[in-house]
Amino acid sequence: MTQIVPIKTPLRDIMPEPTLRRLPWYLAYVSMLRSRNVEYVSSTAIAKEINVEATQIAKDLSFLNIRGKTRIGYAVAALERVLRSYLGFNREHNAVIIGVGSLGRALITDSGLTRYGLDIVAGLDVNPEIIGSSIMNVPVFDIKDIAEVRKNFSAEIAIITVPVEKAQETADIAIAAGAKALWNFTPFRIRTPEGIVVQNTSIYAHLAVMYNRLNLVNP
Repeated sequence: MTQIVPIKTPLRDIMPEPTLRRLPWYLAYVSMLRSRNVEYVSSTAIAKEINVEATQIAKDLSFLNIRGKTRIGYAVAALERVLRSYLGFNREHNAVIIGVGSLGRALITDSGLTRYGLDIVAGLDVNPEIIGSSIMNVPVFDIKDIAEVRKNFSAEIAIITVPVEKAQETADIAIAAGAKALWNFTPFRIRTPEGIVVQNTSIYAHLAVMYNRLNLVNP
């Protein structure tokens, strides 16, 4: 079995962000292996599938104090369990989504998010035509009620899917209502007080990179 050494240091404070971003790739692959009843996997095998150097994979996993067995590799079930636990995917994190337009609706209906610990419990909007409705049993409230909604649903995360010109105002409202983390889907880089966690996921930024690279290979 893979040896899992008890964690004695606050790894979340020292793990490099690039490493943290790669861990879900490893988790996705070993989860697939477990579903196929594969018991062990080497860093070399993982490397071939996800295009990351085997030495980098071993280094990344060392942050979790996971060591593979010589000539056998990592125990798949143990590796999956540790990765899922460390990433927080095995715990429920309640979130409200602000801006129930096309993107907001898509996220609410994405059942895949719940498999990774994110439970969107309520939507918030300014449009009177959708306030009071529900999407996949997720109720939509008036943004004016955000503080009460957030508290009632014990939601520390606010997902921002509003027009870009409303991004900062929305972030300020969410923080004032008690949100501790913001998942920002707008291309605007919001400003927050110290202690607020912000994750920016700009679809437009990714499109810009893709278009630029496409133009380079197909001038």
